[in-house]
Amino acid sequence: MAGGFCGRLLRIDLTHQTGQVEHLDELFLRRYLGGGLLGVYYLLRETPPGLDPFDPAAPLIFATSAMNGTSMSGANRYSAVAKSPLTYGFGESEAGGFWGPALKQAGFDAIIITGRAARPTYVVIYDGRWEFRDARRFWGQESGAVDEGIKSELGDKRFVVLQTGIAGENRVRFAAIVNNCKHFHGRCGLGAVMGAKNLKAIAVLGKRPPSVADPSMARSAMRRFTANYDRKTDTIHLYGTARGVRNLQRDGILPTRNFQTGVFDRSEEISGQRMAETILVRRGTCYACAVACKREVAVPELGVVPKYGGPEYESIAALGSLCEVGDLKKIALANQLCSQYVLDSISTGATIAFAIEAFQHGLISREDTGGLDLRFADPDVVVALIHKIARREGIGDLLAEGVARAARALGPAAERFALHVRGQELPMHEPRGKKSLAIAYATSPTGADHMEAPHDPLYEGFYPGKHALAPLGLIEPVEMLDFSPRKVRTFAGAQKLWNAYNIVGMCCFVGVPIGSLDLHTLEDYLQGVTGWDLSLWELFQAADRSAALFRIYNHREGRGTAHDRLPRRMFEPLQSGPLKGERIDPSLFHQRLRDYYAVMGWDPTTGLPTRGLLNQLDIDWAARWLD
Repeated sequence: MAGGFCGRLLRIDLTHQTGQVEHLDELFLRRYLGGGLLGVYYLLRETPPGLDPFDPAAPLIFATSAMNGTSMSGANRYSAVAKSPLTYGFGESEAGGFWGPALKQAGFDAIIITGRAARPTYVVIYDGRWEFRDARRFWGQESGAVDEGIKSELGDKRFVVLQTGIAGENRVRFAAIVNNCKHFHGRCGLGAVMGAKNLKAIAVLGKRPPSVADPSMARSAMRRFTANYDRKTDTIHLYGTARGVRNLQRDGILPTRNFQTGVFDRSEEISGQRMAETILVRRGTCYACAVACKREVAVPELGVVPKYGGPEYESIAALGSLCEVGDLKKIALANQLCSQYVLDSISTGATIAFAIEAFQHGLISREDTGGLDLRFADPDVVVALIHKIARREGIGDLLAEGVARAARALGPAAERFALHVRGQELPMHEPRGKKSLAIAYATSPTGADHMEAPHDPLYEGFYPGKHALAPLGLIEPVEMLDFSPRKVRTFAGAQKLWNAYNIVGMCCFVGVPIGSLDLHTLEDYLQGVTGWDLSLWELFQAADRSAALFRIYNHREGRGTAHDRLPRRMFEPLQSGPLKGERIDPSLFHQRLRDYYAVMGWDPTTGLPTRGLLNQLDIDWAARWLD
């Protein structure tokens, strides 16, 4: 067996309370590696088309990769995979933290969970064994109480608890999954899948670190990263992901007022720099990571405590500028509520902004809201609606369905305010100012997602000399507002790297071009861990393999090319700021979609991978679904 892997997959049947170990051979692991690629393999091979995400037979998959549990910074990420109850297409969400490495140390590369427990249950996995425990006492409790209660019941605080929350129990379609109360599988509503299975949590403890095939080579790569990384000057360590608020405001692309504009007059008050000066108490981290980009905040007067971490950029924008809330302390409270209920903060904020705008246009009444006036710039509205959504109370029952379903229920006039792709709410980045995001959002297999590739500002810095992405052939600068075929080529090339990071479990805040772990050092580290002569070319072949399989899965589920579209607002001009009047041109957008299909090796008419490509990628078994 290659280094880094256990070669073991655990199948859990909740209905019959049984587990079974399946051995994974080396050829299979080298081809599918881990993360979302490993997950989509099992979704396509083992589920029929049209299976409801809440059906007991629908699997929930957790997949690590070769580097999980090793000592390289950023190598701690793992994936949760299922059919999404939000989009009814491919659902995949990564998380950092400590659970993925713990699973590897407990002796498993992945878990596939099927069935539905007769009563609330949690699973305990430790040193290659597993057991089922009664979770009725934890059902309906907030995440902090569950985390502490399970560790206390097991008598060992070293257990890492992965859980769904009250939102998942209530099948909120954008419910999340969290480990250690602060490391989230945020998107796609996979917490609702977990809740539908009556699975409250999976507690993991392992004591055996994964083997490393060539320790000397791995250590050498580690030393090179350490030599190139300076924590004292790293702004993502100092200010977290919210360091970017200032730049986005400057460029006129900070999502504000439900994407009506890209400037917010209180942006400085919600920046990462302001957080560091005020409510930040610690810089949290993930397993073995020197970067420590996580925020841990405290606002004693509001009951905000470091246990739940602190708001990342996406939360600050979704619960802040998107709703025109400029009170950082109240945003921290809203973020903590999302953590306690285990909600995706992006979809939560986007759904609240949708509701406020629908209310302003008379599509939601005070009677609907129980007397609550929904207004922008009112943090108490955001807090109140989070409670209602998580518990499906009053108007919260409608909003818990997500903006696409809520808009359908409210009528055609509401569609304009429902900003989503494939049913998933837009993340907090503006395609009208970062044009590659128009393609990223429209074609993302999970619905609108900002993690498809690095963003356009980085493309402006390319040049023919030596730089982070030059090994990919990205050597020509491309302006942010450029929307030519050149932008499509650049995006598609950079997307391969992001797909590769997903597959091997590398954090994009550690890897280049955002972090300082260069591609050749990553390649050497992977070779040192696995013992394989794994090249960048092979890694990018795996990236193309994942993109093709994601595409085929969505096509099979009726969420394919016809859903490659943007919400109407993206074709409307920005209302104010440096980019006032900027928009996505609809005819140009459709042409660039065809350009993207062609660059990916997909049929430019159907938008599907060709049989020739599937054969080249050694996944010709998936061709049956092309018809």
